[in-house]
Amino acid sequence: MPFDPEKDKVIKKWRCEETGLVVSINQYNNGQPKLQIGPRILKKQDGSDRAPVRAGRLSMEDVIWFYDTIDEIKDELSQLAQPE
Repeated sequence: MPFDPEKDKVIKKWRCEETGLVVSINQYNNGQPKLQIGPRILKKQDGSDRAPVRAGRLSMEDVIWFYDTIDEIKDELSQLAQPE
């Protein structure tokens, strides 16, 4: 069965304003919601968003932001996840 973008949905998304790193909870079809780290959306000089790029390696700023946000992400994901 091929990938169907219509069945792929973003449930909740967080973005680090300093580094552009995006972390989201996604769900495909009726599957379990899962955490996705990336992409990274950087700003142009005029303030608009550039095209997304893969997250790659995380900087110390990314790690600190992720650490500060992880409890909120964990709480959201645990509310959505079904017991297996």
